[in-house]
Amino acid sequence: VQLQASGGGLVQAGDSLRLSCVASGRTFGRYGWFRQAPGKEREFVATNTWRGGSAYYTDSVKGRFTIFRDNTDNTLYLQMNSLKPEDTAVYHCAASERAYTRNYYWTLSSNYDYWGQGTQVTVSS
Repeated sequence: VQLQASGGGLVQAGDSLRLSCVASGRTFGRYGWFRQAPGKEREFVATNTWRGGSAYYTDSVKGRFTIFRDNTDNTLYLQMNSLKPEDTAVYHCAASERAYTRNYYWTLSSNYDYWGQGTQVTVSS
């Protein structure tokens, strides 16, 4: 199983970025994105079912970020619009073979089985 994240970079406030995560080696039931800012704990950003249609976001990114998957090649995406300096962090993709339906369950990083390496997002003011 492999998750390879990419797409981070240095942008200005108000800009957009699209993070990608190529998932291979397994059929998953759920995936998500987390982020970790310097000196802070890893925090939940967004999650969705593998089939899609059940996106769930942390309040601070609602209306700005979109989580989705390309069905043709199992690439996971996090589209980030209207970026703010407080979005600066290392972003990680994660996945699990389980498909438990409760969204709260998937806000906890310990419930994911597989993780990609992080990709740095820096938003300047």
